[in-house]
Amino acid sequence: MKIALVCDDLIQYGGQEKLVLYLHEIFPEAPLYTSVVSSRWMDLCKKESVELKLSFMQHLPFIEKMNRFYSVFFMHVLAFQNFDFSEYDVVLSVSSRYAHMIITKPGTMHIAYINSPGRMFWEMFGYFENEKISRFKKLSNLFLSFPLSFIKAIDFVSAQKVDLLIANSKIPAKRIEKYYRRNCQVIYPFVDTESFEVQGTKNGGYYLVLTRLAPWKKVDIAITACKNLGLKLKIIGEGPDISRLKLMADENIEFLGFLPEKEKAQFLYGCIALIQTQYEDFGVVPLEAMASGKPVIAYGSGGVTETVLPGITGEFYSEQSTESLMNVLKTFNSDKYSPLECRIRARKFNKNAFKQNILSIVSTSLSSSSQD
Repeated sequence: MKIALVCDDLIQYGGQEKLVLYLHEIFPEAPLYTSVVSSRWMDLCKKESVELKLSFMQHLPFIEKMNRFYSVFFMHVLAFQNFDFSEYDVVLSVSSRYAHMIITKPGTMHIAYINSPGRMFWEMFGYFENEKISRFKKLSNLFLSFPLSFIKAIDFVSAQKVDLLIANSKIPAKRIEKYYRRNCQVIYPFVDTESFEVQGTKNGGYYLVLTRLAPWKKVDIAITACKNLGLKLKIIGEGPDISRLKLMADENIEFLGFLPEKEKAQFLYGCIALIQTQYEDFGVVPLEAMASGKPVIAYGSGGVTETVLPGITGEFYSEQSTESLMNVLKTFNSDKYSPLECRIRARKFNKNAFKQNILSIVSTSLSSSSQD
């Protein structure tokens, strides 16, 4: 059985990219097709012995910074639809935007793991409103809506050609049913629980934020709340919003930048609790915190409601605001939450469960295809 893997791109380093790497562990002989790879990812793929198959977009100028801009000119659509998968029995794509738009022949089974239908196509005005941007950029985004409408049509047609759709949680599953008019299965992403069962300071007296620093992540909520209450906060992550956030911070707020996994695990183990300020369709970081035995304080919307158990492994605040978060922080007592209960909850989303689900899906899909 010949398998190929496909993903949107390899520029950032987040939950989707970790999932792609683990799929390569499950299928080590499978090449990975993608549109664009950053220099950091190029080195990592060499280290992990990942055979990359890159599109023509890799040679476009300023591709890492201009990746989103090129999408307006249908570059990603062309990139993925020009790949040839005729030699493979199964193609497994991981998509938030474009990867599922590949074209496969009748003899090839296409299974698409959808983190979400592309929200910049289907929810474009809400998507752009989440970004704190200039008037000029808002005006340019208005013009972007025209080509994105055409891409939305391509996206819908492409989704009809996928043999099997998988959603990463219940919320994207509802979007798939509404936008694509297709049924799908749900397979939750995983957390590598063993990597977060580390030794270190049990309580270092600080709260922790771990995310990409983009405006829509609303990290300013945590900074302002901790500053107002005189609480220590450490922030792990990089992103375009970092300069603005640093201007808001005081001496109790520390920016740690991008950290390797082992160092990240140490800071998770040492925190009072993880604070999550953004809406996520799923979100692996809360699971990483619970795998470290730590509770989660999260905005109570999205995928976190499927993973965190209020009163047992964390707490929710109802509004995405500083005041709502402060109300939880004022009365938060970390001693109330059992590290064992947090770890037990995280283990329900372990790597082996994800692996068995994926292998079962591939096997079942192939056997049903051969009977048709």
